[in-house]
Amino acid sequence: MRAWVVSEITQSGSMALRHDVAEPTVAADECLVRVEAAGVNFLDTLMMRGLYQVKPRLPFTPGVEIVGVVVERGPDSPYAVGDRLCALVDQGGFAEFARVPRLASLRIPADMPARDAVSLPSVYPTAFLALRDRARLEAGESVLVHAGAGGVGSAAIQLARHWGARVLATAGGPDKVELCRELGASVAIDYRGGGFVESVREATGGKGVDIVVDPVGGKVTLDSLRCLAWGGRLVVVGFAGGAIAEIPANRLLLKNAAALGVYWGEYRTHHPERVERTFREIFDLYAAGVVRPLVRDVFPLEQADRALAAIASRATVGKVAILMGAPS
Repeated sequence: MRAWVVSEITQSGSMALRHDVAEPTVAADECLVRVEAAGVNFLDTLMMRGLYQVKPRLPFTPGVEIVGVVVERGPDSPYAVGDRLCALVDQGGFAEFARVPRLASLRIPADMPARDAVSLPSVYPTAFLALRDRARLEAGESVLVHAGAGGVGSAAIQLARHWGARVLATAGGPDKVELCRELGASVAIDYRGGGFVESVREATGGKGVDIVVDPVGGKVTLDSLRCLAWGGRLVVVGFAGGAIAEIPANRLLLKNAAALGVYWGEYRTHHPERVERTFREIFDLYAAGVVRPLVRDVFPLEQADRALAAIASRATVGKVAILMGAPS
């Protein structure tokens, strides 16, 4: 089969498209899926450079989100040949076939667009857990979402708005700022215009926001502490900016605030009972029309390297996807 393969860890994160990769073999509770679409994430670039929390054994195929049709099943798999699934996997998505475990997978309708389905296994659960499980969002609170035009950011804006929050968002450039407004942000701030702290303070009458969802890291994390209201919660969901901030504890103390983390992939290990429930709640919200995945940048399998380069350079909006059969 065709698959992108990382053979060595390099600073640039190189991979090669090979045409002779063996199809994965499935364990008792797994199934083999013919891939229709794969999600592209910033974590893929980190994994290829050896900078992610998870370090796969070499060689490996990137891609942790897939949509596809079951072509083979293990004896303990809950799925049948012909079932259509979306799933969160450890790796292997940038290929024609992928192995899917029982946990963190879900049967989906035959008519659900692959580009929508592949958006749901990662960014929506991350935003869902950040707001509801970790920050305990309540209706009427205010939420600041960074990188609001990105994958997690766009999901967080939609969910926070649905749950009754007033949403503020940051983004880079007028087009992305306008997109945040279209998604439901009451206030959208172009951070390229000189930061966001004063704009947040002005928009909240000096009070600050109750919750910050931060997928960026670095200085954004530090400046976000200055935006928190009394009793506020900073939720760290990633480091797309490339730097990890050292959070000054005195700022948390002075505002009676909390800094929290969300690592959705590890819920499979520590809270497996929540994984299927979270999946199903998100799919129910999708079916009800509450969430509408933002997918504008799609690439064919042959251009997975270009997809990763685009997401690393922040040249994309929303969810980036690889679609089998997409035009080159």
